[in-house]
Amino acid sequence: MQNKKNLNNGSEAIFQISKESFSKFDLNIPETAIILAAGHGKRIKSKTSKMLHKIWGKPTVERVYEACELGLGQVNMIVVVGIKAEDVIQAIGSNHEACFAYQAEQNGTGHAVQVALDPVDKDQYDGIVYIFPGDMGLIDDSTISRFKSEFIDSGNDMMVLTGLYGGNYLNNNYGRIVRVSHTDIEGNPSGDNEGKVIEIMEYKDILELDDTTPKTIEFKGRTYDYSKDQLLKNNEFNSGVYAIKFNHLQKLINEIKSDNVQNEIYITDLISIFNKSGLSVGAVYPDNQNALIGFNNKSVLRKMENIARHNSYDKLKDIVEIEDPDDFYIHDAVISQIIEKDEAGPPLDIKIGKGVYLGEGVTLNYNLTLKRNVFLNGGIIFGKNNVIEENTHLSAYPGQQLLLGDNVQILSGDIIKGNIIIGENSRIESSVNLTGSDEFPLRIGKNVTIKGTSYLYGSTVEDDVFIEHCVLIKKNVKKVVLGNGEIQKIKFYLPSPVGKDSIKDII
Repeated sequence: MQNKKNLNNGSEAIFQISKESFSKFDLNIPETAIILAAGHGKRIKSKTSKMLHKIWGKPTVERVYEACELGLGQVNMIVVVGIKAEDVIQAIGSNHEACFAYQAEQNGTGHAVQVALDPVDKDQYDGIVYIFPGDMGLIDDSTISRFKSEFIDSGNDMMVLTGLYGGNYLNNNYGRIVRVSHTDIEGNPSGDNEGKVIEIMEYKDILELDDTTPKTIEFKGRTYDYSKDQLLKNNEFNSGVYAIKFNHLQKLINEIKSDNVQNEIYITDLISIFNKSGLSVGAVYPDNQNALIGFNNKSVLRKMENIARHNSYDKLKDIVEIEDPDDFYIHDAVISQIIEKDEAGPPLDIKIGKGVYLGEGVTLNYNLTLKRNVFLNGGIIFGKNNVIEENTHLSAYPGQQLLLGDNVQILSGDIIKGNIIIGENSRIESSVNLTGSDEFPLRIGKNVTIKGTSYLYGSTVEDDVFIEHCVLIKKNVKKVVLGNGEIQKIKFYLPSPVGKDSIKDII
């Protein structure tokens, strides 16, 4: 993976990165997924690449990538990049072993697939190619797995994953799936061909049709006609997801022409090309129609975020208590952890307040209460019976751990960051700031109380100590037992000020 500095050297550098990335392509793996992520999306009205807008905390293109890995099994992954290519490569390449193909000019989905396949050795490779839009951030591994099985079982040479549009047809901007009618233009029954996919017509091309003259299409020596109104009202749409046998794809992909309203090379034109070549094309729609949603604007992106939140809530609603189903975030890996823990043992008794953020790396435990607006991210490991009160922030940088013992209480408004251990039965009261680094970790013993406007960094605090209104930086705090048997309290410890000469009284 090249660094950001090299990525900014222009398109030649991106082409070089793309070329080098294909060293990861394994000719022995018969499954290849192509993710189309070259577009920027003008209607999203953002400087951020459309493909990097997040759904449920993760870039949409990365969600598609991970769903493909899980749903297809061992697979070659090719991500087609274009506008904002550097950013997409950086986002995907830092977490995954992908091949990248650079589409310098966006000339349609068919052209993007041509670019993706160009580095593949056509004489040495065979298998199935799956094609996915990079903005389909709700697609899941079960939908992809079922699509794969349907394609293999069907014996078809190509298959399209289709959706059923439920709204007003005038708002349906998707390409329409055109199937063989019950009878041909002469009224003869279509027989076994009825319902087979003839082609996909893009919405803009349908709008250009004459209102009175039907469109005629040839299929296996017979002619079928479709009125403009009939095509517009057809609610079966093209999702942009395809499965295609590689040997046919690589022979026919370059036959696609750009004779359409957009003057672009559409992958959808492959359907009619396959049919004319005597190859079979099938179509199937998923159980979960939401899996097919893509976005071009902020409102649809927000809708997808809400669906993702609802899906997460459905997984957890009978396992943990979530105060507000419309206001929480739990990372996918933490959701999986909760489900596994629930299946393996006793009730979790986890309570999650309104506005809680549970990020990647957090490890939960039994009888945990997270009150409103708690933020947790990184390698935080909870003990049992922990209580984290409102507006508290706990986080750890990559490679660090923040460990809480059993029966620890963190009160409202605290900020606790970094390499820290807090011993069991300790209580961190409001307005406390705790920090530990790799070089100077913070270690707090058992039965410790820290309160007031205290700040501790890189220190070691022994068991049973009471600290109030102190600033302790890289200190050893010992437990001192007084003559009457009480433990000495530590209050109002402040380091010597720095920069006194810069401060004067206002007269």
